[in-house]
Amino acid sequence: MSDMEDDFMCDDEEDYDLEYSEDSNSEPNVDLENQYYNSKALKEDDPKAALISFQKVLELEGEKGEWGFKALKQMIKINFKLTNFPEMMNRYKQLLTYIRSAVTRNYSEKSINSILDYISTSKQLGKLYLEREEYGKLQKILRQLHQSCQTDDGEDDLKKGTQLLEIYALEIQMYTAQKNNKKLKALYEQSLHIKSAIPHPLIMGVIRECGGKMHLREGEFEKAHTDFFEAFKNYDESGSPRRTTCLKYLVLANMLMKSGINPFDSQEAKPYKNDPDILAMTNLVSSYQNNDITEFEKILKTNHSNIMDDPKLVNLILTSYKSELNIYVCDVESLLVQCILDGTINGRIDQVNQLLELDHQKRNGARYMALDKWTNQLNTLNQAIVSKLA
Repeated sequence: MSDMEDDFMCDDEEDYDLEYSEDSNSEPNVDLENQYYNSKALKEDDPKAALISFQKVLELEGEKGEWGFKALKQMIKINFKLTNFPEMMNRYKQLLTYIRSAVTRNYSEKSINSILDYISTSKQLGKLYLEREEYGKLQKILRQLHQSCQTDDGEDDLKKGTQLLEIYALEIQMYTAQKNNKKLKALYEQSLHIKSAIPHPLIMGVIRECGGKMHLREGEFEKAHTDFFEAFKNYDESGSPRRTTCLKYLVLANMLMKSGINPFDSQEAKPYKNDPDILAMTNLVSSYQNNDITEFEKILKTNHSNIMDDPKLVNLILTSYKSELNIYVCDVESLLVQCILDGTINGRIDQVNQLLELDHQKRNGARYMALDKWTNQLNTLNQAIVSKLA
């Protein structure tokens, strides 16, 4: 377990947080107290034995009290650590029956919040692993989180749709970074089938943006356009700065699908039409729709840092449009090889001098053969006429 996880599993300070009523005449139960601390001592080395030992605390207490409450709290955390989520939820429900009479309201609220914070912290830990590209550790966290949202049959519990989408969003980002397109596609489609959730717009923005990039790679530009537009709207609603980046992707998808509709005409995108970060893309769309390739290239060069700051955007632009054959030498050579192989061009490539040598004789061969045949026929006709005149 990581240091961060240890911090959240450790709650020694909470053992002293119980508030006793000044009017209470009850004496501390030494047997219960000893049983609790003996159980807690087993937690790290033998968590299963600790669960059995904490159960004895519940059996010894008789009426519901503070030691039973504390034992249940420990059992919830141990079951979460063991990924035994159904039992964890059973113990959590049992814990809730203690909050009215067994412990003070202040302590019960603090304890329940600490449990919920611990589970939420696993998601935050997963995000940290994603940022640090520690995918092995991230996958372990994702498995635990995913199991907590499954039914007893091992299927996704659609009643927990909101939590599932949060997990899917984290997993989608991991597969996108790993370029695991096969799993990414399956997970993306799964996420769209969850209808019962009311997720935060930022979560849907992440899912839709990743879907848009996936569709771009597959050449499905209309689907990419739809996803990027949905991602932009969700990012805009959540106030995320990713909205401007996503709007750039939207513009690119709009050009790739050869649409005559200006994406900035939409009600959602119109306010960003003159935004400094977007203005270059706005002009790019105008030059594209006007078929002004020279202006298109000029805008790319003038706004190089603004448009080209995203490697994915750069690669997609270069593969789709790079001015009137003002493309890289390696791309020209690749295109010429294809033309030579399919017979469009008769010639060969001099790679040393970077020249294309056209075979004019071969190119005009068919025409010369036709002219030669025509000449021979005329010569034969001429000889026949001369013979008759003689």
